Amino acid sequence: MSALILDGFGLAETLRAEVRAGVAVFQSQFGKVPGLDVVLVGEDPASQVYTRNKEKASNEVGMRGRLHRLPATTTEAELLALLERLNADDDVDGILVQLPLPPQISENKVLDLVSPAKDVDGFHPVNVGLLASGRPGLVPCTPLGCMRLLALAKVDLKGARAVVVGRSNIVGKPVAQLLLAQHATVTIAHSRTRDLPSVCREADVLVAAVGRPQMIRGDWVKEGAVVIDVGINREPLPDGKTRLVGDVCFGEAKERASAITPVPRGVGPMTIAGLLANTLRAATMRRAR
Repeated sequence: MSALILDGFGLAETLRAEVRAGVAVFQSQFGKVPGLDVVLVGEDPASQVYTRNKEKASNEVGMRGRLHRLPATTTEAELLALLERLNADDDVDGILVQLPLPPQISENKVLDLVSPAKDVDGFHPVNVGLLASGRPGLVPCTPLGCMRLLALAKVDLKGARAVVVGRSNIVGKPVAQLLLAQHATVTIAHSRTRDLPSVCREADVLVAAVGRPQMIRGDWVKEGAVVIDVGINREPLPDGKTRLVGDVCFGEAKERASAITPVPRGVGPMTIAGLLANTLRAATMRRAR
């Protein structure tokens, strides 16, 4: 079997175009563009790249993107004070605090303080509760990207057996809730699940978000399953360089799956596109209220 390779890069470009058109409509209605404020604390190299990309992407679709760079010595009180100001600023529609944070700052306090109406990461307990109860709210960006990729594969989720490997608040739990909302029968598994290969082989839809490079082998994949690989891991090479790999052994799994996301150019590009869509949605919802 030769699997359909799900092109997250191309789908993300389509979603960005949709957001760009939505921003133009928003501006014509309200005389302003949505505003996304990203907060970075510290000098983590990967976080610096991610936040620059988010600021750039928001500007490219016509939004106002603004990056707040704070030193690693920033106190918890200083960060909370900034978030209070952003919550009160009517020109700010989306707030994203880049994780991880320095050890002196409580991640929970920070995430809890961001206004649920501006929580474009979908991590606030209010938005988590809305998702769990099937009510409208802001949903984490990567799970939204997973669902768009399943739609691209034309997967009928009604009654399908879905297995999510990973139980994080960022991906595993919310993607399971989204799959349930589409009437899939969902199992959340993880690295400590007994006989994990057998559980994976039951899946019509297999979502890998466990954070272990190429942990899921080809013979764990049911013939004809759709595989969504959320993992992004750096694997060392003999020459000292590294390459990006997912949580799924792509070369093996694509011989059994009907459709599969690659790494890179799979789920990854959908995350920032989802952030832009969330910002537009947050701005629209705030004005509707």
